[in-house]
Amino acid sequence: MWEWKNIYRGLMMGASDVVPGVSGGTIAVVLGIYDRLIEAVNGFFSKEWKRHLKFLLPLGLGIITSILMLANLIEWLFEHYPAQTKFFFLGLIIGVLPFLSHKADVKHKFKTKHYILMLIGVVLVSSLAFFQPEESGAMSNLSSGAYILLFFSGMIASSAMILPGISGSFLLLIIGVYSTVIEGISNFQLDVMAVVGAGIVVGIIVMSKIVKFFLDHYPSGTYGVIIGLVLGSVTVIFPGVPAGAVPVLISILAFLGGLLAAWGLGRVEYK
Repeated sequence: MWEWKNIYRGLMMGASDVVPGVSGGTIAVVLGIYDRLIEAVNGFFSKEWKRHLKFLLPLGLGIITSILMLANLIEWLFEHYPAQTKFFFLGLIIGVLPFLSHKADVKHKFKTKHYILMLIGVVLVSSLAFFQPEESGAMSNLSSGAYILLFFSGMIASSAMILPGISGSFLLLIIGVYSTVIEGISNFQLDVMAVVGAGIVVGIIVMSKIVKFFLDHYPSGTYGVIIGLVLGSVTVIFPGVPAGAVPVLISILAFLGGLLAAWGLGRVEYK
């Protein structure tokens, strides 16, 4: 049976992937489909590829549609209301932690080593907050070297997207190609979209195989790292306290909206 419900899930994942600091993998955790996503990507190259295609195709349609249609909107929100947008995602991320903890059965299965792995995950992502990426704008007159850079940038970014807490868009900022990729999507530049898209596909396939191996063989340890990555992303996304009473109030409402959205999604997705 085709899982058309994944279209709206893909819309949310795609929208989050456009925002530097927010991970599509984190949204997959929020939606309760992270394990299924990893399984489907790996299973697509097996004899049961048709079953996994029914999961991946609607999800992919939602992601692509969201990126194409919402890239300008998300960029506008990020440019004009960066703090409030980030506070919404903060609420969304923090709101999923109880569900993630329940899924990992932290209370009964976690030992000292798992908490150490969680701490490593927190430190790994938190360290990204010390980077202050700056770009001079989109690249013009793309050369063969630029296309190679875009391919590997897509590969690196999509590998990060599979991991909750690590933002692929933020890595594109660090590499220096974020503006080029976003402008290419907004202006429908087929060459940029094709090269970056090929890198994204390769990165997702490779990283999903690595994650699946650890989920299959070391589930508690893997969940420890995942929870740590999600916790660490809070330090990266947190924009600081905005100046003025009105911006603070709007930020609080946005944060509460994110918490409420996570609670609602949790009620639906984790039944």
